Amino acid sequence: MMKKVTTLVMMLCLFLSGALCYAHGFAKIKNEKEEGINIEVKEHAGLSGSDRSGSISPSIDGHVLTVVFNENMGQVSVEVATVAGVSVQCLSVFTPNGLQVYIPNAGNYIVTFTLSNGDEYYGEFTVTD
Repeated sequence: MMKKVTTLVMMLCLFLSGALCYAHGFAKIKNEKEEGINIEVKEHAGLSGSDRSGSISPSIDGHVLTVVFNENMGQVSVEVATVAGVSVQCLSVFTPNGLQVYIPNAGNYIVTFTLSNGDEYYGEFTVTD
């Protein structure tokens, strides 16, 4: 009888410690979708008069920059450069498709989006190891 009570108390302690860890966020569940850090997009040169920065959604997760275009903006040129101006990646994409860019080195970067009408938008972000 004493062995059953001891086992029950131990199971209760194990259950409560797991519940407390989960409640305080110490236990990460692998099935949860971990999202990157959103990057604020700012208008650099607006020639068309309409601000479309809300249609560009970049985020950084580790070394991977993900960009989602929420509407069709035609062909968009995307350049990722260091804050010193050294180009890391330059490509062109047809929207509303998105893209992912791997950035190999840690540091501070600027991503610039140039629309086919000449409008430019940018966002600043940091890659950490």
